[in-house]
Amino acid sequence: MKTYKIALLPGDGVGPEVINSALTVLKKIEEKFGIKFEFKEALVGAVAIEKTGSALPEETIKTALEADAILFGAVGDPKFDKDPSAKVRPEQGILGLRKLLNLYANIRPIKTYECLYHKSPLKKEVVEGVDFVVVRELTGGIYFGEPRGRSEDGNKAFDSMVYSREEIRRAAKVAFELALKRRKKLTLVDKANVLATSRLWREEIKEFSKNYPEVEVDYLYVDNAAMQIIKRPAEFDVILTTNMFGDILTDEASVITGSLGMLPSASIGERDGKKRGLFEPIHGSYPKAAGKNVANPTGQILSAAYMLRFLGEDKAAQAVEKAVDKVLGKGVFTRDIDSQNYVSCSRFGEEVAREI
Repeated sequence: MKTYKIALLPGDGVGPEVINSALTVLKKIEEKFGIKFEFKEALVGAVAIEKTGSALPEETIKTALEADAILFGAVGDPKFDKDPSAKVRPEQGILGLRKLLNLYANIRPIKTYECLYHKSPLKKEVVEGVDFVVVRELTGGIYFGEPRGRSEDGNKAFDSMVYSREEIRRAAKVAFELALKRRKKLTLVDKANVLATSRLWREEIKEFSKNYPEVEVDYLYVDNAAMQIIKRPAEFDVILTTNMFGDILTDEASVITGSLGMLPSASIGERDGKKRGLFEPIHGSYPKAAGKNVANPTGQILSAAYMLRFLGEDKAAQAVEKAVDKVLGKGVFTRDIDSQNYVSCSRFGEEVAREI
């Protein structure tokens, strides 16, 4: 029996609730596929700050480094949002993990479900058959570039967008390999008409793409890409882009599906010669719903499926994804999708486990 060490980082808000639903599903996977998970829970985000003073305590770092994969909930708390001068913030937990584990590529699938077409703010004919993936470079760019800060008098602030060829190439490899397994089309999104870093991206991708002659490559400026994701989302296959552009575009694209709660993500990389992976839903901590058992755990459950695939358990991953499809197809929805006839967060996880 294969055994995997999984770090559980529920975090803040609805994080613990959606994690619990995913655990219900993973326990069923253990039964059906002869897999064993050793789960170890650790603190991250606002709850970690309250208990330790740090958003990413040493004990959490140790747990993350020892794990085969990390299942992550969400971080964030309104009291920190209202205090821009706070030195320690919940988001430092996830940013710190990305840097610590060298998670240089974030994969976010954008997929629509026929039973949810009516929930999308876009017309049905626009969202039909949407199925694309955004690969976002995750540890470089303006979020991590130096120098950053404020002038001595406090009247100016500055952030640096910095990219190296190596940072671009390793994210590109993830994106091109994905394109090979899909429809063999890749779109680079940049701002090469204005930014020097974007010109380096475009230059490097034109050269790197020679390694993948079967993949069709096109290029869009980020402002045009933002429009085209709304006008013709079904035409995209794999989008490759920078850290900040990817952050913004994936949140925009997530609305197409009808609910932020639907979508998973995977952050992958390598440290100390070992592949590293962190898997989380794209939604935030949603503090207003915390403790009410009404959050949508679909994104968390599908993130667990991504984790299974990362671990090499493809059949188990497919079983989870098919079960989610079946449950949604039966009209079993959480409150964000159907405010009148809905099931709880925990019940949704039980229904998916039952389908498996």
